[in-house]
Amino acid sequence: MTNMPECDLSAASWHKSSYSDGTGGDCVEVADGHPGVVPVRDSKVENGPHLTFGGPAWKAFLTSL
Repeated sequence: MTNMPECDLSAASWHKSSYSDGTGGDCVEVADGHPGVVPVRDSKVENGPHLTFGGPAWKAFLTSL
């Protein structure tokens, strides 16, 4: 596992996954504007922890769907 650099997410612009259906289920949000990394969090826990994926790992995840 590779350590990802810390991101300042205090002013991050988060958006929900296109798979979110608005029923209060399990939804994730991603933040744009962080070159080389993709921060991901649980949309129901805005001040909770987040995961940070490198660009290649995120692309591999998206193309595997």
